[in-house]
Amino acid sequence: MWLCGGRRQRRLGGVALFIFVLWLLLRRFNWSELIPLRLWGRTLGLQTENSHFLLEGMPFRIFGGSVHYFRVPREYWEDRMLKMKACGLNTLTTYVPWNLHEPARGKFDFSQNLDLEAFLSLAAKIGLWVILRPGPYICSEWDLGGLPSWLLQDPEMQLRTTYKGFTEAVDAYFDHLMPIVVPLQYKKGGPIIALQVENEYGSYAKDPNYMTYVKMALLSRGIVELLMTSDNKNGLSFGFVEGALATVNFQKLEPGILKYLDTVQRDQPKMVMEYWTGWFDNWGGPHYVFDADEMVNTVASILKLGASINLYMFHGGTNFGFMSGALEADEYKSDVTSYDYDAVLTEAGDYTSKFFKLRQLFSMIIGQPLPLPPMIESKASYGAILLHQYISLWDVLPSLLQPIKSEFPINMENLHLNDSSGQSYGYVLYETVIFGGGHLHSRDHIRDRAQVFVNTMYVGELDYNTVELSLPEGQGFRQLRLLVENRGRVNYGLALNEQRKGLIGDIFLNKTPLRNFKIYSLEMKPGFMKSLQHVAGWSAVPDYFVGPAFFRGRLWIEHQPQDTFLKLQGWEKGVVFVNSQNLGRYWKIGPQETLYLPAPWLWKGSNEIIIFEERTAGRIIQSVDIPYLGRTQYVD
Repeated sequence: MWLCGGRRQRRLGGVALFIFVLWLLLRRFNWSELIPLRLWGRTLGLQTENSHFLLEGMPFRIFGGSVHYFRVPREYWEDRMLKMKACGLNTLTTYVPWNLHEPARGKFDFSQNLDLEAFLSLAAKIGLWVILRPGPYICSEWDLGGLPSWLLQDPEMQLRTTYKGFTEAVDAYFDHLMPIVVPLQYKKGGPIIALQVENEYGSYAKDPNYMTYVKMALLSRGIVELLMTSDNKNGLSFGFVEGALATVNFQKLEPGILKYLDTVQRDQPKMVMEYWTGWFDNWGGPHYVFDADEMVNTVASILKLGASINLYMFHGGTNFGFMSGALEADEYKSDVTSYDYDAVLTEAGDYTSKFFKLRQLFSMIIGQPLPLPPMIESKASYGAILLHQYISLWDVLPSLLQPIKSEFPINMENLHLNDSSGQSYGYVLYETVIFGGGHLHSRDHIRDRAQVFVNTMYVGELDYNTVELSLPEGQGFRQLRLLVENRGRVNYGLALNEQRKGLIGDIFLNKTPLRNFKIYSLEMKPGFMKSLQHVAGWSAVPDYFVGPAFFRGRLWIEHQPQDTFLKLQGWEKGVVFVNSQNLGRYWKIGPQETLYLPAPWLWKGSNEIIIFEERTAGRIIQSVDIPYLGRTQYVD
């Protein structure tokens, strides 16, 4: 009897254990909280076995989406993650932008909107696993692919190689980054189940030893989770490194593209690290969109083939400030401020048809109800905002800026500023004295666009396409001024080492190189914008005025602030600041016509708006509740 009872108890115990294990398995597969697995003790982590992923020894598929903390106001991180869960995703992926975390050499910032630890801990709290993509290079349509511009102070710099000057900088950065990352790994009780080794190196591939260096830089600093690489089809074999799982990036599911992974690595699970849900835009081009049905059908096909997937982007967000990158193929093209990307969520975090179609698809796969989608925040239209005061750039110079004097032109990165780390973003004004007029030639030494003035008279522009101008004759000595804008460093391709900005060489007047410059840095950091508020010389805006100048107005909000969009019809080109926050660039050539203004950056009551307009200013801007990103063109 006792033996029979013991067997029965053991059988019941075995059944109970089986049910408990099955329950945990279903919960884990169905995107649930992190807490249950803590009961097991974390020892195995994410592993590969034949064609499957295993998490703690159980079958697991990655249903991921990309959200970048540095493109989303911190106050909205939780909202975007909850929407991921409601869509049916179980994993969040994010890049880590080195240029923001180490803006000056040896000066690190992991605070406020750059608090990586808080972002990843929030993902754990909400119940999302994390695949971290720490770089050092991230691409991401981000200035210089996330590499800090001060690296280019070295004239011999070879980015993304084992060149000593680069690896020493990476080592110093990783020495600060990895102590934040290591405790957040799965085996330490955190949400990170995998890390990526660099990013899309197969398209660069200048150093066969580089990927091994990055891999060892991670392992030697305590990284113990699964490593991955990420490349498009053509770069797979060149970006692969032994000891890391190769994954592939694409938008259209070409026949055999997933099987092609087997040519790089045999009997491994298939993972689409970047399934492109939309595309990014360049100034002067269209606003790209990708058909929702085609996207969802492709996602379904990928999943039917047994692959794991990461949606790039789930939510794009915004390239606030001067952070947009650029392309350089046949010609230089800078990216717009919005990173809406025609993604699953809009730039402001609203739902699209892609969200609901994907939610339906994932719900069928799971076989259980998903969390209800969070309510979207209403948007405000605050109407017309009058810009009632202005001050010319020429009047600001003696009040706020001390020039650097140099016989020769100095590129932006090598200016003696910011603890000797140079200037990273914005504008630089170069002044010199000329006698008479004549033929001005840039020799293609302007990066990326210069407005040319004689004294304060506008003469024309120089850029990649226009390299010469005629200067009018005049009596005596006059000031030649070149206001040079950094429109964004190239973030992809083989030209990374050539991304120095400002004047990168001599400018010639009548075949004679110009000398003896006064150089003014116009990086327009928050401190500068706050100082600008108190400078003397602001005047009422006349009926017609040509910049460059700063314009000032007030937005009064009676109640709790809401998200809004600023429409700059009638303005030509410049940058908008609200309460010293840089919303980004605008340009009448489009496609983008509105700038996203998040509610957390607004105050109840008076909000100061300052616009730096390079040329022709309007008198008002409009606060509207609907964005306009330009005429659309479907991705081929």
